[in-house]
Amino acid sequence: MNRPFHVLLVDDNPADLLLAQEVFAEHASEMQVDTCRSGPEALDTLRRQPELPDVVILDVNMPGMSGFEVLQAMKDDARLRCIPVVMLSTSSQPDDIERAYTFHASSYMVKSNSFQAFLEQVDAFVGFWRQSRTTNWPKRVGR
Repeated sequence: MNRPFHVLLVDDNPADLLLAQEVFAEHASEMQVDTCRSGPEALDTLRRQPELPDVVILDVNMPGMSGFEVLQAMKDDARLRCIPVVMLSTSSQPDDIERAYTFHASSYMVKSNSFQAFLEQVDAFVGFWRQSRTTNWPKRVGR
């Protein structure tokens, strides 16, 4: 039996988090979504979990510790560096996108303003990452 596709969603904005959870609920039968509301909480969660998520969706603009800082901390951690990270933002500024890829983000997704378009983005995201994951991930990471 295949284990569910596991996503860790990190966003400080309660309204954005609720919207994303609603959209991901469409895929509840095939995936597990855990959430964190801050960068430090996300890093703590990742470091404590025995099994790593298939992918992390990380908000760029968060107070205290930005998504870029979380991404950099993940890439500096031998156990976490292989987790694919998708940066999620309303910003399409070239500097933000370049910075995300400089820190080795797997992709950068500009959140659509319309609910229907955001739903389509998430559908495409889920389809891509479910097809891309390997059968031995994440069990062999860090060994």
